Amino acid sequence: MPTDAVLRELLVRQLDHWLPGALHRSRRATLALAYAGSDAGGADAALRVVAEFADRLRGRRLTVLVLADAPDLPARLGPIEATLPTDVAVHVVPGGPDRLPPALKAAGAAGAPLLTLVDGGDPTPALLAAATTGRPAELLLVTDAGRSLRPALTDAGFPLVTEVDLVPAEGPARRLGFATGSDRSLEALKDALWAADEYAGVRYRDPADPAGRLLDITLDPEPGPLRRELLAELARSGPRTVTELRRFTLTSTVYRAADTSRALTSLLASGGVGRDPEHGRLGGDVLISPGDAGSAA
Repeated sequence: MPTDAVLRELLVRQLDHWLPGALHRSRRATLALAYAGSDAGGADAALRVVAEFADRLRGRRLTVLVLADAPDLPARLGPIEATLPTDVAVHVVPGGPDRLPPALKAAGAAGAPLLTLVDGGDPTPALLAAATTGRPAELLLVTDAGRSLRPALTDAGFPLVTEVDLVPAEGPARRLGFATGSDRSLEALKDALWAADEYAGVRYRDPADPAGRLLDITLDPEPGPLRRELLAELARSGPRTVTELRRFTLTSTVYRAADTSRALTSLLASGGVGRDPEHGRLGGDVLISPGDAGSAA
């Protein structure tokens, strides 16, 4: 499926960001990959990323858990595992995401950096609670589109959450949720989203966009949905500084914080919002207030 290719690329990019920080922060860390299906294609790509960091793993302990109902998985991962240093322990566990809580407990994942991918299945409270035991903990959660992941991830204790629908030209859409406690990790995931392969036949849909417009994957995403979301936020909360709106963009939309200025510039030009002071650079302390909403998005 085209969405599988995009999800695999996002996992690789996020792991490339997460692993150096985890190894610097702690002498041990855990990467957990749990798949409801039988493919588990991202596991191969993830182990290749780990292999690239072999020189940084000396004196550190990385545990890689792969949970899937894929009988060929040990043989498939074996050649890659053979290239890994002895500091990396790879455990293939038969079964799906429901087996993640006991697997993480057995691996001693609590209290050290933990990055978890759960692809498919039902994200039960027990599963989400297990994914929060890392210090710090991050979670990539993939489900069918149409269900909001934000409430469950927030209730599980993740302070920062974003979600996006991956919509292929043919086939079912899927929803990706990312939960973390790190602004830098959230920014890295947003950068990865818009740097993914634009020719994969997949477009994005921001669940927070009331119009549900599909967005091409590009380094310069179309700002229409963000303009609408900024207007809705201003209508809810009243005037906000540019810094506050950048924060809103990062934490509550599929866009990057840096996309805020472009959307605000467009809204100011159309009269959709006003600013104080009226002239000068659009700095972080500039106050943005609702304007003529009919002229906006």
